[in-house]
Amino acid sequence: MRSVKKVERIGVDDYLRLEERGEERHEYVHGAIYAMVGGTARHNLIATAMTSALRAHLKDTPCTVFMSDMKVRVDDVFYYPDVMTVCTPVDPGSLFQTEPVLLIEVLSKSTESKDRLEKLVAYQSIPGLQEYVLVAQDKVAIDIYRRSESGWQLESLSYGDTVTFESVHFEAPAEMFYEDVLGSLK
Repeated sequence: MRSVKKVERIGVDDYLRLEERGEERHEYVHGAIYAMVGGTARHNLIATAMTSALRAHLKDTPCTVFMSDMKVRVDDVFYYPDVMTVCTPVDPGSLFQTEPVLLIEVLSKSTESKDRLEKLVAYQSIPGLQEYVLVAQDKVAIDIYRRSESGWQLESLSYGDTVTFESVHFEAPAEMFYEDVLGSLK
């Protein structure tokens, strides 16, 4: 027998109040909220390596790097990217950002299809976004979607390749982001 559940919808202001006071994080998509699930140690180590490298590189620049607790707003959708770089002034009390130049998601089995489809489409609609990066956690594999004059281009990288984030003039070997987990990869 089939069961049907009613999806409760809330407004943006109610969502933001919930997030500000709540202990759990939720993504918000057109009125529906979705609880965030915890990540693996590998996921966190890769995201931390990327955040740390970008933060060190961008020190003394107008750019700010955020890791996983800062929301990005795309119209009436709010996501928590794993890493986000913004190069416009940031209000320290802000609950979300709207002008990222670089967004990074570390893939997991439960989120990969959403990251590759739903978020890809949503993020590409952000006018100032220059790069959207998908990082595998089970092997050294990084996909960079980069805005160009002719549209979005995909660059796929693996072990031994140099990762270039043109949006923030950053270069590093792909395996640098996996230093803490290389021994556990397949």
